[in-house]
Amino acid sequence: MMPRYDVYKDSGVEWIGEIPEHWDYKKITHCFNLIGSGTTPSSTTSEYYENGKINWLQTGDLTDGIITRTSKLITQKAFDDLNLKIYPSNSLIIAMYGATIGKVGLLKIDTTTNQACCVLADPKGVYVNYAFYWFIANKDRVVSLGYGGGQPNISQETIKSLRIHCPPTTEQTQIVTYLDKKTSLIDELISLKERKIELLKEKRIALINHVVTKGLDPNVKMKESGVEWIGEIPEHWEVKKMKYAVFHSTEKALPPTDAIKISPENVESNTGKCLNYRSEYEGEGYSFTKGDLLLNKLRIYLKKILFAELDGFSMGEMLVLRCKSTLYNRYFYYLLFNQGLIDFLDAQSTGIKMPRVSPEIILNTRIIYPPKSEQTQIVKYLDKKTKKIDNLLTLEQKKIELLKEYRESLISEVVTGKIKVMKDAYSPQQAEQDA
Repeated sequence: MMPRYDVYKDSGVEWIGEIPEHWDYKKITHCFNLIGSGTTPSSTTSEYYENGKINWLQTGDLTDGIITRTSKLITQKAFDDLNLKIYPSNSLIIAMYGATIGKVGLLKIDTTTNQACCVLADPKGVYVNYAFYWFIANKDRVVSLGYGGGQPNISQETIKSLRIHCPPTTEQTQIVTYLDKKTSLIDELISLKERKIELLKEKRIALINHVVTKGLDPNVKMKESGVEWIGEIPEHWEVKKMKYAVFHSTEKALPPTDAIKISPENVESNTGKCLNYRSEYEGEGYSFTKGDLLLNKLRIYLKKILFAELDGFSMGEMLVLRCKSTLYNRYFYYLLFNQGLIDFLDAQSTGIKMPRVSPEIILNTRIIYPPKSEQTQIVKYLDKKTKKIDNLLTLEQKKIELLKEYRESLISEVVTGKIKVMKDAYSPQQAEQDA
């Protein structure tokens, strides 16, 4: 457990509380010689972007981390016409509005910015890396000072008026070196767990792909299905068009106020998990009953597929598919996740920005029909196996959330002086370089 400082004083700011006695409290304008922003070149003027070579930063590029590249480049003409400014490496960027409000980035490149970025450059009396951690630790407070409706904005003046508590410069470098080391270790653990999650997801997909097309008996005699995406199947299985065993329900009605409403954004990709039973879609929807399958025909590659556990209404682009007696609905549910089937249907999609595949094409697609008894066995097997994988996915995701919470808590405790970074907790050689 890390120690506290010997003596504290009241910071004079309620949300900060006490800070170490020898720390200063400085206004942001006293910490940076240059505070500015930028603007957005018109997207309709192609010569502002075509063959651009000048970095142009947007708030979407901010991830509370180091910035080594920008997602867009602009031309010298855009730079000159709009009288933009290049901000140097080691500047600090804060998002003032939009979905990333409060996010920060530490520049390791020279760049210009859009109008939603506030740039703090040319530091004086504060180590920019320390200020970077300070803004991460105090994001919620900074955002709370915003104005506006559902999506608040922070003004440049608001940022200028902020006061940052500053240890002596040598202590700032100690804190930064310590946090760099600790957060790097935490980030590495998070990356390992994210990779494990990806491997588990790949395992889940491969399992479903194999079992729904090959069955459970490894010794069964196989035959060519005659369908490229299916390949070989057990000799006694059949292949027929989907429409012979699946009914496309198009019964439309206005959902009652308390009705369950499902739209594509309510369904998690690849897992079939329902994230929200109350879609914000207005107007009529297609009624479905328990046991029906909902398939999103827009961007079908996202694999937004839901097995209906309750009655409700499908909104937007979700098709309602109902199995006939020859096809077990849970088997059909797993079959819809088959990557070969999804790739085949995706190739039949039309539209560039909003590709969708028609219900007619879907229903005329040939699928596999094992005997009903085998469909039941396959479902029982996959329910057990996928549940085990899903539990592991949930566990790993929870571990990631706890690591992120610990990371945030550690940064906050250190930059607000609640815990003291000891001299032996960092490399003096590295601190000397950073200073």
